[in-house]
Amino acid sequence: MSTHLPSSRPEPDQVLTDIVDYVLDYQIDSQLAYDTARYCLIDTLGCGLEALQYPACRKLLGPIVPGTIVPNGAKVPGTPYQLDPVQAAFNIGAMIRWLDFNDTWLAAEWGHPSDNLGGILATADWLSRTAVAAGKSPLTMRDVLTAMIKAHEIQGCIALENSFNQVGLDHVVLVKVASTAVIAQMLGLTREEIINAVSLAWVDGQSLRTYRHAPNTGSRKSWAAGDATSRAVRLALIAKTGEMGYPSVLTAKTWGFYDVSFKGQPFKFQRPYGSYVMENVLFKISYPAEFHAQTAVECAMTLYQRLTTLGKTAEDIEQITIRTHAACLRIIDKKGPLNNPADRDHCIQYMVAVPLLFGRLTAADYEDDIAQDPRIDTLRAKIVCVEDPAYTLDYHDPDKRSIANALTVTLQDGTQLDEVVCEYPIGHKRRRSEGMPLLESKFRTNLARVFAAKQQRRILEASLDQPTLEAMPVHEYVDLYVT
Repeated sequence: MSTHLPSSRPEPDQVLTDIVDYVLDYQIDSQLAYDTARYCLIDTLGCGLEALQYPACRKLLGPIVPGTIVPNGAKVPGTPYQLDPVQAAFNIGAMIRWLDFNDTWLAAEWGHPSDNLGGILATADWLSRTAVAAGKSPLTMRDVLTAMIKAHEIQGCIALENSFNQVGLDHVVLVKVASTAVIAQMLGLTREEIINAVSLAWVDGQSLRTYRHAPNTGSRKSWAAGDATSRAVRLALIAKTGEMGYPSVLTAKTWGFYDVSFKGQPFKFQRPYGSYVMENVLFKISYPAEFHAQTAVECAMTLYQRLTTLGKTAEDIEQITIRTHAACLRIIDKKGPLNNPADRDHCIQYMVAVPLLFGRLTAADYEDDIAQDPRIDTLRAKIVCVEDPAYTLDYHDPDKRSIANALTVTLQDGTQLDEVVCEYPIGHKRRRSEGMPLLESKFRTNLARVFAAKQQRRILEASLDQPTLEAMPVHEYVDLYVT
């Protein structure tokens, strides 16, 4: 029996053309999106600067060949490195994601759309320096903000209805796809070439999610997005040479992404591409905690104050019940040994126990010297998580997008404290007016970790005023962050 395969080359999959037409033709007219993108930019860079305090992150940075400097290459904020755009994208992307403190998008798939900034900023900086060296006009930071809005939108809209974690794939596949599309446009590729580039991103073997879950949770989850956004730069540059693409990469029978990696199911879409994702993105402001635990940490901090007022401590607790949503249970409800910081910041019990014991939760609290305190594991064992179906429904409701948690503490003498409920974390759109001053404060704190006062002021002057930032050439803005 012979099998006859189609010999004619198909038209590009609709998912590819929708992405490419959006990147090429859609005009962002939402001032809210640009305002939010500025906040996203400074917060994301600040997260990268904080990550430089950790040797495990710094050891991955720099050129592949030590000592290499690329003339007109992209500079890596907070470091002396000037690299080719592919390696610079990895450096910036790894810094951004290292402490799990940058923005978040929650839907059928979870992710961190600002991870795309690694490739966007590296490419824009390199293009700007190259243009100036040739006597041409550089890109401006408005171009960077536009690319951020569009990358957020591509990643977030695909994530709304399509769960990659359910088939064992990591969400960084969406970083690779979104980054590839916007970077290819920045590089000046034609419509056909951008379609080719995006198809190459889908053809790639995609990251398994195993490094985010027990028993294999590990530090790759901190550099996986850097790897994805740097790969996007590489694929866009390959497509720029005229390298062919694969038009039915998603839909091809047997060999396409849907059949190979998505259980034969086509993607579903809730809405067309616009600026919805950037406008509604979630910021991690108060705590470097996996986002499904942000409200639980807020509740734990409130309970710490109540216990203090009562003259009690965490050692007086008999049991803690966390009423939560299904995504939280799936990702961070974790019992047993926690082997490293990456394991701990994906455990809701750990992220609740630390503030109940110490009245704080910082990035340093995931390190071994804190985690070895036996009181943490003792308290973890007293925490029980239960799903509230209403919280799960509100989590998926596009008009609410809540990330609710509620904590009830029962003391050893039988006293039950009033339940503490938090539906929306401080980084939620519904709490923007409360959150943005705190986000700016977080940025100032992170600048002070790396730069002297005079340089901090220069960065703040360029960053905190929207028109000033948008008008700046990219390379001049990046130069403000060079050590």
